[in-house]
Amino acid sequence: MPVSLDWIKNGSRYKALSWAPDKAFARGAFDPDPGVAYDFCPGRAGRHAMEFLTGWSGTLVRDEFSGYESVISVEGRVGAGCLAHSRRKFDELVKANASEVAAQAIQRIAWLYRIEADARPLSAEQRLLMRQERSKPLWEELHLWLKLERARVPDGSATAKAIDYSLNHWQALSRFLLDGAVPIDNNHLENQMRPWAMGRKSWLFIGSQLAGERAAVVMSLLQSAKLNGRDPWAYLKDVLTRLPTLLNSRIEELLPHRWRPAD
Repeated sequence: MPVSLDWIKNGSRYKALSWAPDKAFARGAFDPDPGVAYDFCPGRAGRHAMEFLTGWSGTLVRDEFSGYESVISVEGRVGAGCLAHSRRKFDELVKANASEVAAQAIQRIAWLYRIEADARPLSAEQRLLMRQERSKPLWEELHLWLKLERARVPDGSATAKAIDYSLNHWQALSRFLLDGAVPIDNNHLENQMRPWAMGRKSWLFIGSQLAGERAAVVMSLLQSAKLNGRDPWAYLKDVLTRLPTLLNSRIEELLPHRWRPAD
């Protein structure tokens, strides 16, 4: 299907693009025209994301895997951290009943997520204002508390490692306080990856590199159609019916966020 996935990254008004390590990219969680693209790659190296994002600038929400540093080092790009990944470090300790500090960290993070729930339906400007008024004091208190607790736990301990993850990436994790269009975590994209992550356990084999790339394109279109409130079956059937006779100059009309059923 000759439909370019560049529409995921194009458009100057889109301030945030999320990226997960299994090679999926999505427009920001608050974007009015949602979309997701799956990029079939032979490995996890940052160069694959670098290639996909050629020409793009904005805020990239991602985890803190060191291989991705080169991706956000490009001029015009800013990295935003994922609080869910930081929380996960503490959650693992809580489940193992291994740290009272972790339980307190989870509670403090929960307060921030309650505010995010209230802020979600707001505009970017209103969301930023709410975060500045309600989230920022809690965020600064969390930062101070983490530094104090870090001084009390031994180096090399599981609790120290969980705290260090947050403290070492505090600037990126704080990005949501500077831009109302940036989400507090990368869960939006990870939720888009879940259907395929579960399905591949049954599919087992994709066949070849080319087959994987083609499957990624179809998955991208179907999942993006769902994000835009479309019936994936009706969308794909209509697109395949109209595609052979549609002028190349009008092909973008078939993108999930622009598609309208044929009369």
